[in-house]
Amino acid sequence: MSHRTGSPLRPRILQLIDSFHCGGTERQAVQLTRLLQENGHFEVHAACLKREGVLWPELEALRLGEVPEYRLTTFYDINCFLQLLRLARYLKRMRIALIHSHDFYSNIFGMAAARLANIPARVASRRETGSAMRSARQRLIERRSFAIANAVVANCEFVGAQLFNEGVLRSKVVIVHNGLNLERFPESLAADRKSIAESLGIRHGARRLVTLVANLRSPAKDHPTFLKAALLIRAAVQDVAFAIAGEGQLAGSLHELAVQFGLRDDVLFIGRCDRIPELLAISDVCVLTSKAEGFPNVILEYMASSRPVVTTDVGGAGEAVIDGKTGFLVPVGNEAILAARVIYLLRNPIAAATMGELGRLRVAQSFSASAQLEKTERLYDSLLARVSRKAAGNCITSTEPHLSAAC
Repeated sequence: MSHRTGSPLRPRILQLIDSFHCGGTERQAVQLTRLLQENGHFEVHAACLKREGVLWPELEALRLGEVPEYRLTTFYDINCFLQLLRLARYLKRMRIALIHSHDFYSNIFGMAAARLANIPARVASRRETGSAMRSARQRLIERRSFAIANAVVANCEFVGAQLFNEGVLRSKVVIVHNGLNLERFPESLAADRKSIAESLGIRHGARRLVTLVANLRSPAKDHPTFLKAALLIRAAVQDVAFAIAGEGQLAGSLHELAVQFGLRDDVLFIGRCDRIPELLAISDVCVLTSKAEGFPNVILEYMASSRPVVTTDVGGAGEAVIDGKTGFLVPVGNEAILAARVIYLLRNPIAAATMGELGRLRVAQSFSASAQLEKTERLYDSLLARVSRKAAGNCITSTEPHLSAAC
């Protein structure tokens, strides 16, 4: 029996993505969709809640056909119900065998529609330390969506443990770490430091650069600790500048804080940066100061760029960074320890380079895009095989003529 598809050899799967803004979750979802499409094992389709964002052209270039949009304003109005019916009808019409949603909103919407459409294989995802970020009502709805799912993908062991603690069955949780395409981060970029700095508008091209890549929307990124550390670093290392890449409503207050600290001429706010590989290539040390994370994709980007990493020990950061070998793990909110680690790396360039090289090697060995694809396809195959076995069992045991004929 085929997996509800037009071709028994290529089951139809749907990737349900919230939007195409340049966040870690969105980039991972688009990357996975591309990898699945290129590999050809499944017939890949995609849908979204908002067809907007800088990553949309990348998905559009895959030529997947129709990418329907199901725009929501809330889960509690008639529009949500109508959109749910639309998605359920689409899933039935397209004979989708497996649906995979990638974040909080697409989990809730996608799992409900999949249940309504009787889709046999349903995969949800958790890529954040979600409990602290959600209301009690949101957490309850999310747990119900996980109950509908046949599997819940966690992008690190830390998030997986959190799911266990929240009552998700251990048998449902599958760890698939974020994957990174090293080809996006060619080592040859670093040879052109001066011209890259000029093209990015970095006036401090001759100074060593400490970089933080984090959106300016969430206070959980804790940019003030980065600025406090920058003040300590500048006092100890004279030829250093600092870059913050990201956009959001916190930009104004952080600009003011930098001026208040006397860092006006030392900190460059780049805004949204579409050239992260080039920025990292001219950076000397890369930092993350978050108070909470799932598995920070940006850490893999730092390591892929052969840069030493100094990151707060949150979420799955310790699953990527080997403390003292590929970088340093530091306590949350402790600018003194953060600054001390950065100062050490700036003063010891050979040690910093060694850490960077080991970091890139670790990404290649443990966090490659191919490893992500392999684990995901293995999960899909296992769920679809279970569906086939169950269907075959129903055919054998059924005494209903119409069911036996359908099988």
